[in-house]
Amino acid sequence: MRMFRDMVTGQQPTPKTIPVNRLDFDPSGMIATFQPKGPTQTSENAFFRNLGTNGRTCLTCHAPENGWTISATSVQTRFAVSFGNDPIFRLVDGATCPTADVSSIDAKLNAYSLLLSKGLIRIGLPIPNNAEFSVSVASDDFGCNTDPRTGVATGIVSIYRRPLPSTNLGFLGVDFTSADKRLNPTIMWDGREPSLASQANDATLGHAQANGSPNNDQLNQIVSFETGIFTAQAYDSKAKNLTGANGAAGGPAPLQQQLSEFYPGVNDPIGLNPKGTPFTSLIFKTYASWEGMLGGAGLTSDQAAVARGEALFNNTKFAIIKVGGLNDELGIASISGFCGTCHDSPNVGNHSVKMPLNIGVANAPADLPPGVIDATGLPVFNLACNSGPLAGKTFRTTDPGRALISGKCADIGKFKGPILRGLAARAPYFHNGSASTLLDVVNFYDVRFNIGFSEQQKRDLVAFLKAL
Repeated sequence: MRMFRDMVTGQQPTPKTIPVNRLDFDPSGMIATFQPKGPTQTSENAFFRNLGTNGRTCLTCHAPENGWTISATSVQTRFAVSFGNDPIFRLVDGATCPTADVSSIDAKLNAYSLLLSKGLIRIGLPIPNNAEFSVSVASDDFGCNTDPRTGVATGIVSIYRRPLPSTNLGFLGVDFTSADKRLNPTIMWDGREPSLASQANDATLGHAQANGSPNNDQLNQIVSFETGIFTAQAYDSKAKNLTGANGAAGGPAPLQQQLSEFYPGVNDPIGLNPKGTPFTSLIFKTYASWEGMLGGAGLTSDQAAVARGEALFNNTKFAIIKVGGLNDELGIASISGFCGTCHDSPNVGNHSVKMPLNIGVANAPADLPPGVIDATGLPVFNLACNSGPLAGKTFRTTDPGRALISGKCADIGKFKGPILRGLAARAPYFHNGSASTLLDVVNFYDVRFNIGFSEQQKRDLVAFLKAL
């Protein structure tokens, strides 16, 4: 909806150089970015240049101190410093609707409330022509989906999602192509972009409201930068140094070696590994040396918590039930699995194949476990399936997910699993920002799958996730 233009201007500070090694403070310590091919002069790379008309660059929503995305806290700071004029605050997608009132500070606080509270960007997607379902609006606090200018009646569905990190992207498999579509890259939460270049082009035309596409040199600069950086937590305020103390392999540098061993399908648990290597639930070995020291001397209590958390992530077995894209695809009602059954890429934790799943995060608020995650402010849609295998069924969801791309009822509420590095810097979590903290994430899984973690185990898992 590029017709909705802002009349305000605001500037965003841009570093002159992204060095080979960069450290940034985050809420749990320090996050590090490693650029093994050498430093980037930002004035010479299109990732950092204003290619549009509204003052935005890629950096606007992909900041190194936030793990190359944004956090709700950082957005709040940017609002306070700029009085809501920072380039991230633009009607086109920063507001709950491009028709929102931004005539005063109070009006802006309301217009940008989902961005400020959950770090969410509005995405307007067309209902596919081949959709097996019809869409109606059950509730919409901000009215964008019911407004006759912007709503579902125009064929557009407005949903609200977290920007994914623009780092560690080699682990999406972007350097591989396969005749098997399941082994091709999954870019964006719903997998709608075929390549990083396509994503950069669409982001420039949409988010930056450019009047024309970037040229090939500019697209190549953006993609080269994004695929050339690695990011991970390097220092934890409790466990301290994560990059070598007692053999720890935290921080981003080990990810370069890990990428050399990555290929689409690596460690896949359902038979899609092209090399046929058996699946192992031992996904993370980042703190394996600390695990080996448990019960002895040499570890601090906080390092021991990280080690126990890694062991829990790798070894806890539980029943995986009612996961769309897994149980139904395999025809198995209950799968005895692990965290790594879905987070299978070694030391990274995303899916190594295209495997969008519905674990229930996009359920309507009334259908979520009470008091675990917060879907306040998100619209609720009724999707009535009119054709296909699920004809006659109706689904309530805050985001149709992959179904807005495929048109299939079976894809309602399905999203890809993101990379699990640099988590401490980029709260809130899940595609819709419904988990304010990593403890909320752990609690959701504990309740959703009836795992039965103790309070100590939850704390250990959080300590581990913060150290990634």
